[in-house]
Amino acid sequence: MTENAAQTADAPHTTGPVFRPDDTGYAEEVAGFQTAYTHRPALVVGAVTAEDVRAAVEYAARQRLPVAVQATGHGLSVAADAGVLITTRRMDAVTVDPVARTARIGAGVRAGALVEAAAAHGLAPLNGSSLSVGVAGYVLGGGLGLLGREFGYAADHVRAIDLVTADGRMRTLTPGDELFDAVLGTGGNFGVVTGLELDLVPIAEIYGGQLIFPTELVDTALETWRQWTETLPDTLTSTVAVLTYPDIQALPEPLRGKHLASIRIAFHGTAEEGEQLVAPLRAIGDRLRDDLRVLPYTESHTIHSDPDFPHAYAATNALLSELTPAGLAALRALTAPGGPVEAVVDIRHLGGALRHGGASIGHRDAAYVVRVITGADGDAEPADLALVREALAPWTIGHSLNFLYGAGAAAGAAQTGAGFAPATLRRLAELKRIHDPRNMFRFNRNIAPA
Repeated sequence: MTENAAQTADAPHTTGPVFRPDDTGYAEEVAGFQTAYTHRPALVVGAVTAEDVRAAVEYAARQRLPVAVQATGHGLSVAADAGVLITTRRMDAVTVDPVARTARIGAGVRAGALVEAAAAHGLAPLNGSSLSVGVAGYVLGGGLGLLGREFGYAADHVRAIDLVTADGRMRTLTPGDELFDAVLGTGGNFGVVTGLELDLVPIAEIYGGQLIFPTELVDTALETWRQWTETLPDTLTSTVAVLTYPDIQALPEPLRGKHLASIRIAFHGTAEEGEQLVAPLRAIGDRLRDDLRVLPYTESHTIHSDPDFPHAYAATNALLSELTPAGLAALRALTAPGGPVEAVVDIRHLGGALRHGGASIGHRDAAYVVRVITGADGDAEPADLALVREALAPWTIGHSLNFLYGAGAAAGAAQTGAGFAPATLRRLAELKRIHDPRNMFRFNRNIAPA
């Protein structure tokens, strides 16, 4: 069957391919970075243009079908069972305006392509730790970037949103429009984004990298990092990850199979300033790796070295008012070797410019976010993750919807509600009632219409 063979009278007419479950290419089209589970829609539209997206949404509205969207599948939340899936990976155009310091991107652009395009002009986007993540999904979820403490969330630096709403209309939203702030931070609840105009920042290089400490220094590294973050300028954003590295030949021998702590640094400043700032961390003791250096922004992804291959995973998180020794002890009791939870623990320092902005991002007053990532088998939430949330409850003020990976079966009103202040959620639910009263866009951590 040819790519467009599924385009019959009972399907939208598009320039991109259309697939049904029995068609050749359907499985490849619905596959994404998350392999624990996948979308199983009745119809897939491989959008090439904004008009393809509009036609697909209009068709779904006419047929009273729900709509899901996927670019890369990193943040697959709730899998579509039946309905229409719009894949946007073919919408990958990037245009940089070096004078205005902006970029216009299609809905399928990955972070790596945007970083490269901006770097050609001595500029950088406010991207996250992985180059393979889709920019649109990252921004719609808020976008906690490498330099978040200095510049805030990526969602706070959007100039325009091209959006197809549930009525099949193409809209261009700009600051001040009713839906503009609602779309940013809510992860696709209000329509399908076809393009974004984003601010770029004049950064060509940064000081950063990793300090990796051996098993016997993990607890010291955690407590030292905790105290150290209380002294930092906003120009330095850092995280600490604690994990047991897999025992595979692809890793250097000192890391294989070892339980280690990795402190990741991203600093917008000189090497001399950076060296002075990280001195207390180096004083922790011998490192298995110390690659802190000035690096071109195009290498910024090496600071975290996130996995770039599809795999199965689930994650929870807790936004904390403070990170205390007792909080760290509670976390370590669960996740240290021999504990009941086998997971990657990632703690990110927040604050700074992340506290301010107009986008609908909940709990901006959080000082830290603790992310716990495990393997997954299907869309059920691993029981381990609930143990972590319970342990951190005394310091938790909410959670980030953008860091709830997988575990679609756990999605519900209570989970969505914990991502926002009550007044914000009421406002969003009212806008949902006006703009998507049938809840067409519900394959997400869903905001139900009021």
